[in-house]
Amino acid sequence: MPRSVNSVAKRARRKKVLKQAKGYFGRRKNVWTIAKNAVDKAMLYAYRDRRNKKRTFRALWIMRINAGARAHGLSYSQFIGKLKTHNIELNRKVLADLAMNSPEAFKAIVDKVK
Repeated sequence: MPRSVNSVAKRARRKKVLKQAKGYFGRRKNVWTIAKNAVDKAMLYAYRDRRNKKRTFRALWIMRINAGARAHGLSYSQFIGKLKTHNIELNRKVLADLAMNSPEAFKAIVDKVK
């Protein structure tokens, strides 16, 4: 019985990976074995960093809220604690945006919880 080789699917798989490697430097963009490794590693980084992005944004929001709160004589932890006791349910993303872009609104929130 003759050997059966599915060249169409093989070429399609390789074209798909090489298309994903478009824009890479050197042989990473056009040599199959190197491009495959580069694309696999890129996919791992993309998967990991979709989760890390959430952490880094939360850390950024906390820094901005802390800076805004300290300008009005409170630390971040005191400010968040007082928000909880006064039942003000604003998330950190909104609070950080207020602290950066409309300080007068953020000051009104700080005055309300003091």
